Amino acid sequence: MNEKILIVEDDADLRELIEEIFEEDGLTVVSCANGRRALEYLSDAAETVDLIVTDVQMPEIKGDELLQYVRQTRAETPVIVITAFGSVENAVEMVKKGAFQYLVKPFQTKELRAAARAALDATEAARAQARLRRRQPAAPPRIIGASQPMRRLFELIERAAQSPASVLVTGESGTGKELVARALHEASPRTGEFVAVNCAAIPAELVEAELFGHTGQAFTGAKTARAGLFEAADGGTIFLDEIGELPLTVQPKLLRVLQEGTLRRVGADRETTIDARVVAATNRDLEKEVAAGRFREDLYWRINVIHLHVPPLRERAFDIPLLVEHFLIKAARSRPPLEVAPETLALLTAYPWHGNIRELENTIERAVALTGGAILTPDDLPERIRATGGTSALLTKAKAGRLTLAELEREYILEILRETGGNKSRAAEMLGLDRTTLYRRLDEYARDENGAG
Repeated sequence: MNEKILIVEDDADLRELIEEIFEEDGLTVVSCANGRRALEYLSDAAETVDLIVTDVQMPEIKGDELLQYVRQTRAETPVIVITAFGSVENAVEMVKKGAFQYLVKPFQTKELRAAARAALDATEAARAQARLRRRQPAAPPRIIGASQPMRRLFELIERAAQSPASVLVTGESGTGKELVARALHEASPRTGEFVAVNCAAIPAELVEAELFGHTGQAFTGAKTARAGLFEAADGGTIFLDEIGELPLTVQPKLLRVLQEGTLRRVGADRETTIDARVVAATNRDLEKEVAAGRFREDLYWRINVIHLHVPPLRERAFDIPLLVEHFLIKAARSRPPLEVAPETLALLTAYPWHGNIRELENTIERAVALTGGAILTPDDLPERIRATGGTSALLTKAKAGRLTLAELEREYILEILRETGGNKSRAAEMLGLDRTTLYRRLDEYARDENGAG
């Protein structure tokens, strides 16, 4: 990969020297004579930068201001600080605020090369994730993912949002089915409310009145007329979570709403026209429920016009670093987010996550609350996660501190390939990568080995 370096240095001679060093190594170099020009360059979202090398003391905008901007907008991009001897204290402070490393002028060429390579290797996985995020501007808000299964889901959400047809969202508990339903609503042209209903949380005897409303005196305790949740969602979307729990007595009435676009409040003698798009969700196998007589077949086909499946987290392991980063920021609240040690990320990636995203978020929140350091280590994780991969060769290498994040990714890909007996299609599916990306990575690994030989 042809990595791009941004050099920010007001000394023209030094700037040209650094340019020559990186160009000799086959890297793409972009130079700016001051911090203001660098900010203008970085403000263009289309421009990708793999590493920034910046002076500390510059006119107008100094290195620390540039670092702050990079941390806020391109946190995955490493920054190496170069400074005069008298400004070492400022450079150290910048490292504390997120700079990767600092070099003191005059530095040797091999020092700069070593620092740059270390920075690029350590951030390769994070930069790859960021590139994938930038390629999918249509990704729904609040849904995090860059893997192939999630990109496919985003495309289906975008298409399904334009249709008034009913949607059935399936997936294991904790995968984010309600987020998918909200994304469908927000991407649609519908102007009404999004109303979420947990069918399992409503007592069976009250489900009909809650969904369709009731008149005054319709039943004991009904003192005044009340609109139901379907009417609240008129012109919008009603999300029926855990629809498999809906009582059989209510199912034909829901079917009528879907077929006719009308409902009748409990106790009423007239029907009301309604325009609420139905998005239903379940973690049950509804076809088995139909076969067992617990769910109406005609209702099943009526809600399952469009089917969206949310993959479990273990089938999109490529997204785990993204999710970990998101939950670290969320859990940090007012303080700077913690970093994650490579061996910790290896454990989090290897764990099967039967509770899916909900379990991962809980794990990160717990770790942030209990850790005493600035870096999450395996000791900050629950025993069930540490025990899962404690003996793997991959984790042993990571724990020994011999793997960069880029090397960790390489070893993980090769380990999955071994598990699949060399089946690249199956390996790509398990990794959440498209086959083209997997083949490209394997070609890069082969070139590296041949070059090393």
